[in-house]
Amino acid sequence: MIIESYSQNETEQIGFELGLKAKSGEIYCLSGDLGVGKTVLTKGFARGLGIDEHITSPTFTIINEYSGRLPLYHFDVYRIADPEEMDYIGCDEYFFGEGVCLIEWAELISDIIPDNAQWIKIEKDIERGLDYRKITIGDKKE
Repeated sequence: MIIESYSQNETEQIGFELGLKAKSGEIYCLSGDLGVGKTVLTKGFARGLGIDEHITSPTFTIINEYSGRLPLYHFDVYRIADPEEMDYIGCDEYFFGEGVCLIEWAELISDIIPDNAQWIKIEKDIERGLDYRKITIGDKKE
């Protein structure tokens, strides 16, 4: 599925709608360049789960946990040098737990991502506008 967004508000709304539909045990893998809107989409996703907390990218902590309709486990694995490092934070407990995982830069650890994950690729196209985003959602990493 391809969705187009022309503003940060629209990108956040797309995340919100995904969060409303999210189910326990689901994993969403976000990929895209720096500043493309992964965290913006995550903010909307969290809102869709009923989370009112301020959402920030866990760049240095690797994971932030939030409580809502379902627990949200928000990963940013940009600084992970080797996927095996994920074992140290107990990633399997999150991946196969009762909450929802949302993983920024998931392509960096794609070898350990469960097969049932949904992949969300966010791309810019400056010719279509500074805030334009093409958001591709599928069940496989492109």
